[in-house]
Amino acid sequence: MRIRARILIPVVAAGLLATACTGGGSTPNPPASQAQGQSGAASADPDQLPRNETLYTTGTQWGPPLNYNPIREWDSAVGTKGLVYETLFHYDTNAAKLVPWLAESGSWTDDTTYELKLRQGVKWSDGQPFAAKDVVYTFELGKMETIPFHNLWDWLEKVEATDDQTVRFTFSEANYQQWDYMLYSRAIVPEHVWKDRSEKEVLDGTNDDPVSTGAYTFMSKDQDRVVLQRRDDWWGKAALDMEPKPRYIVDIATPSNEVAMGMLLQKGLDLSNNFLPGVANLVQGNFGLTTYYKEPPYMLSANTAWLVPNTTKKPMDDPAFRKALASSIDVKKIVESVYGNLVKAASPTGLLPQWDTFVDKNVVSASGFAFDTGKAKKLLADAGYKDGDGDGFVENKDGSKISLTLIVPSGWTDWMESARSIATSAKAAGIQITPDFPDFNALVEKRTEGDFDLLINNERQLSNSPYTYYEYMFQLPVRKQQNTVNFARYENEKAWDLVQQLDQVKTDDTAGMQKITSQLQQIHFDDMPIIPLWYNGLWAQHSTSTWKNWPAAEGSAPKTGAVMWRNWFELGGFETLAQLQPAGS
Repeated sequence: MRIRARILIPVVAAGLLATACTGGGSTPNPPASQAQGQSGAASADPDQLPRNETLYTTGTQWGPPLNYNPIREWDSAVGTKGLVYETLFHYDTNAAKLVPWLAESGSWTDDTTYELKLRQGVKWSDGQPFAAKDVVYTFELGKMETIPFHNLWDWLEKVEATDDQTVRFTFSEANYQQWDYMLYSRAIVPEHVWKDRSEKEVLDGTNDDPVSTGAYTFMSKDQDRVVLQRRDDWWGKAALDMEPKPRYIVDIATPSNEVAMGMLLQKGLDLSNNFLPGVANLVQGNFGLTTYYKEPPYMLSANTAWLVPNTTKKPMDDPAFRKALASSIDVKKIVESVYGNLVKAASPTGLLPQWDTFVDKNVVSASGFAFDTGKAKKLLADAGYKDGDGDGFVENKDGSKISLTLIVPSGWTDWMESARSIATSAKAAGIQITPDFPDFNALVEKRTEGDFDLLINNERQLSNSPYTYYEYMFQLPVRKQQNTVNFARYENEKAWDLVQQLDQVKTDDTAGMQKITSQLQQIHFDDMPIIPLWYNGLWAQHSTSTWKNWPAAEGSAPKTGAVMWRNWFELGGFETLAQLQPAGS
């Protein structure tokens, strides 16, 4: 099969999910003694919002809001996509199905044709009707080479509006897995506002005055926050029988874990999506704070953290060495000592718990790995890696020294401690690893250029399909600059061919997907291109002082994710806002 690069799925910066956000921050302004008004931006002062109608959040913004451009899913202001701009569908991670949103329905009419029916009565915030031409325009933006979903047009032949409420997509081949992802991840923009924008404006424009369909509009912005106000005329109130409860949302850039923690305890924050160590003490104490689980790991799983070896360098180019390295890592110690059981050790497959149905337990039993220093030593010895000079560390097969550097970003304290732990447990097996903590931007450059030995990464999140995970791991061809996928630079044409076959299995064909994911798991264990470590948490600490009915595993509470991270409103974040209740009610 022809090898195709498919860099289609924009990623959330790993740091947003790995550690606390940084940037200028301050505490929320004190609540007004009386409400300035109950609706409309003109009737409310963003510095004096009624506390009982305002949700204060943090954990996504690193600093001042950069733009309000939904095409820029990686650095747009919080809520740009999901609260202000909307997608055609949402994805229910519990029921594993698409939920109609701007689209009323969608279906494959034949093997290469997909037809959408749009909701009637939806209007843009400037009063213009939302129509099929807007969907056509949005997807045709992908013809521009710099747009993140440009490669969609490798297999999308045309998109057309057959009437005001119907859109027809014609493909050269049907890639069902990717297409479902597209349906809930592409924010739709208004053709009548955007049509004259240049490619540079589409990608890099700040879009300061958004015209959108969503339940919120941007009310104000400052160096450390954005303020959103609910639209009373949002179409979803009638069509979806749903309305987010906070009239105002203030998302604040906090400079550290400690600041976020203090604001939570002082009731100046309602939701923190930061990594906050010591959460167990807060949840079990009398602080009015809750998490999804009352016991470890406290959080839902959001993504998998992997150790990524650069397979173009010795000895990481040897699968036997990579398997020995995998067996040398004491992940349990990281989970307990670094995270205090706020995360779970990953399955050897790395597949998230929500994808457990696709884990082939027979393959895991026969070929999976676990922490075992003795086995790691034996694997090294059997492969020809021995300690010839008696310094406690093995050398390469030719006798040359092995001295590996493991990089994680400076300031990401949990990953820094994890890197030190990995180095310690690897040392016991005879593998010399030195942790190094470059600036984040410097690390990204090294990662992109392949100028590293080992690194930790977590850039594939929960999605509609494990396809996104395997597409990250196996994508070919390897390029001089690897920007978003296959940082290991691992090359296996059979694996990439299987990933492409998986893409063409219908998303409701579980057995068909399992047949291919089983083979991919076997290749993973045979070659170990990446080493799964732990499941990074969907960090969410909620205060019940102003809002209640936060998601929880027990009882009748919502089973969604309480998260403001970019690209997560379509995975339950919005539904969480709709199910909140005022604490006094």
